[in-house]
Amino acid sequence: MYSTAKSNRVIGLAVTTALAGTLLAGCTMNAAPAATASASRAEAALADGRAQQAVRHAEAAVLAEPRNAAYRSMLAVAYLDAGRFASAETTFNDAIELGDNSPRNALSLSLAMSAQGKYREAATLLNKWESQIATADLGLALALAGQPERGIHLMSNAIRAGDNTAKMRQNLAYSYALAGRWREARLMAAQDVPGDQLNDRIEQWALMASPDAWHTRVAALLQVPAGVSDAGQPTQLALANNPSIEQLASEATAVAAADSAELAPLAVASTPVPVAPVAESARDEAPVPARVNDFQAAFAAPTPAVAQDAARFVQSPVVQPTPARTAARNVAAAAAPAVPASRAAASGDGTHLVQLGSFSSEQGARRAWGIYVKNYPELASHDMVISEAVVRGKRYWRVSAAGFGRSSSNAMCGRVKASGNGCFAYAEGRPLPGAVDNGVRLARR
Repeated sequence: MYSTAKSNRVIGLAVTTALAGTLLAGCTMNAAPAATASASRAEAALADGRAQQAVRHAEAAVLAEPRNAAYRSMLAVAYLDAGRFASAETTFNDAIELGDNSPRNALSLSLAMSAQGKYREAATLLNKWESQIATADLGLALALAGQPERGIHLMSNAIRAGDNTAKMRQNLAYSYALAGRWREARLMAAQDVPGDQLNDRIEQWALMASPDAWHTRVAALLQVPAGVSDAGQPTQLALANNPSIEQLASEATAVAAADSAELAPLAVASTPVPVAPVAESARDEAPVPARVNDFQAAFAAPTPAVAQDAARFVQSPVVQPTPARTAARNVAAAAAPAVPASRAAASGDGTHLVQLGSFSSEQGARRAWGIYVKNYPELASHDMVISEAVVRGKRYWRVSAAGFGRSSSNAMCGRVKASGNGCFAYAEGRPLPGAVDNGVRLARR
């Protein structure tokens, strides 16, 4: 279990600690310095009971390494200690999804859910983890999740089997109270609570036993602030906004499959057209015959249903034409800045782009570019291009790298595909199917 700011605290009026143990066990040792430093500060703040500072430092650690499961778990504990139960629930779920699939996280997640009145979800989670969570913790957590009788059954059997500890007895006593069985609660509590304190204990339990006191009950149990305003986990920390390279590849592949499905009827209906030999210098401009099941050929051979006016990708944002504005198209094309000689030398004739992925938001596409550049450093010398697309009614933002020649674009895609990711190379005058010409293309070095 996690160590928290209150390492010796009792859970409410019982004596169990649901969050005990080493916080950063299994933490990545080769973390970036900024992430490691923030995590260390967060751990120290948790140990000292400074929940707000712990949250701030833990958020910094997660921001630096968003897919580090240990940092996510640490942040979730900090949220829990700060009484931010909604944020804690989201972040514990993130940590579990990233691989910290431990009983301590499951137990903590159930408490965060119960604190929000999500009894069904909390109980389902606890039942799933029944064999791996200590009975004293499991029984009380079930009682908090609206199933006190089940918790009583489990703990009573454990005591009969010999697990007759003060922690088990007091958790059972509190569960009796939550079930409204006050006589049993008093008898069980009397085994460990001094007689002159027993009435106060029962009175306190009575205050917490109200059906609608779920938030206060868990906050008191964990000895954390109650009634804290919590807008939820910050958007920039959301796991969905920090995809792995595998997720990027999967999404790119899914969109490519949708594009291919759209183009299949067009490819079938097309008649292959022989391509006459052309000079090497003009080969990039030559039409490619459409072939069944050939994605590249399908979109390279423009058809009225798919092809749009040529959209020019440039180094800085420029206004692009719509099909109805031929004059504006000519002006934009004439005004587009030329590719510097050094770029042209490095990347060939610069007439092709390489699509790396497709995402549900522009922000996600921009973030993905950084991940791709990190994994394929040669992309750093090329422009990032963000373009909007609609495929089967769903909106996407595609991220591509510009400034390639035909052969170098194919070579780049070969490298990306060899590592298990999706990739498409295409001529800059022939945008991919579904491309939305909204008047603006986003590009930057």
